[in-house]
Amino acid sequence: MPMNYPKPNLKLAKRLTPAAWILTVVILALVVAMRSISFETTTDFTFLPKLNAILNSIAGLFLVLALVFIKKRNYKMHANMVMVAMFFSVCFLGSYVLYHITTEPTYFCKEGIIKIIYLILLLTHVVTAAVSLPFILFTFVRGLTFQVEKHKKMAKWVWPVWMYVVVTGPICYLLLAPCY
Repeated sequence: MPMNYPKPNLKLAKRLTPAAWILTVVILALVVAMRSISFETTTDFTFLPKLNAILNSIAGLFLVLALVFIKKRNYKMHANMVMVAMFFSVCFLGSYVLYHITTEPTYFCKEGIIKIIYLILLLTHVVTAAVSLPFILFTFVRGLTFQVEKHKKMAKWVWPVWMYVVVTGPICYLLLAPCY
């Protein structure tokens, strides 16, 4: 049974698409530059990696709920779950950057196969997160502006990629936790 969606808001989409590109460039530039940015502070931010893993896990939970609701054709709850997942992902990003500009890096302290597994997971996590960012934003914009067919087409492959990012982030944290 087809759903009667609101008419696509192409005017809003036209304004949001350049904003998504700008946001992508700014975020990626910030993440690349954050290792060279350092703020001295007396505040101890060593709790943030655990918080980041929690925020990523919560985002993943809401992505799963978004999938459940879209399968049930509950479009309103689907949209709400995606909004909440985006919120937790934004919180993660802010916390992640804050940690990295205020705290010395932590290096993996184990050897052998576990180090190889960690490095592969970390590399694929970081690359996938960077590459998927604009696609997540454009999928979000297409959903927000009721470009339903375009949204569905992108979401079918963006959702699993985003899930990979929110699952591998906490796994990397758990593997690195003994090294903090």
